[in-house]
Amino acid sequence: MVAPLNDKQRVAHYAADLIHNDMVVGLGTGSTANYFIDELAKRRVEGLRVTTVASSIISSNRAQQMGLEVVAIEHLSHIDVYVDGADEVSPQMALLKGRGADLVREKLLANASDQFLVLVDNTKMVEYIGQKHPIAIEVAPFSWEMVSHSLLKIGGKGSLRANGDGLAMTSHGSLVLDMTFDSSLDSKQLNELLNAVPGVVEHGIFQGLATEILIGENEQIAHITKLAE
Repeated sequence: MVAPLNDKQRVAHYAADLIHNDMVVGLGTGSTANYFIDELAKRRVEGLRVTTVASSIISSNRAQQMGLEVVAIEHLSHIDVYVDGADEVSPQMALLKGRGADLVREKLLANASDQFLVLVDNTKMVEYIGQKHPIAIEVAPFSWEMVSHSLLKIGGKGSLRANGDGLAMTSHGSLVLDMTFDSSLDSKQLNELLNAVPGVVEHGIFQGLATEILIGENEQIAHITKLAE
């Protein structure tokens, strides 16, 4: 007997069915992205022609093990669609990402894609970004104290992310500050403030990048679509 799909699996399968022949597909990182990678690989076996680019070493390895063609990110200038999960999604379609600390690649792929499909279940929907999780901020190791001081001046509170007995590092060697801010600052304001802080390599607010949010809830798929500008 086949086990029923959970909400994450259902939304990932739905997204995989949206992929067409000869697309270049960006692969996200995390549990929901893994479901998408696995389903995309099944479609490849059934005859789908697709090229992928991964947001992390973990996703790249999984895709290759599943038989998907993976190209290096440095060989591409744009992609057709990027598919990834999110830690939080606001009603304005702002995202919080970064618990996996692959922010630079993830934001590069999101920005370079014609479509950015975000796969979540209803537990990821929030009233404002930062409601449930701190905001991940990548910093160069030599700059973290100065960046931390700058963030303190704009109302931030937090510390370096730990990893076992040491400090967490991203795939390309940045440290990660996990910061909370006053909830009166909306995601657009926070995005602009963090972009302006010298020494910040990247941060977890994805503002204005998602084109469609696919939400799995109670065996159904809900859609939030970006309005044309």
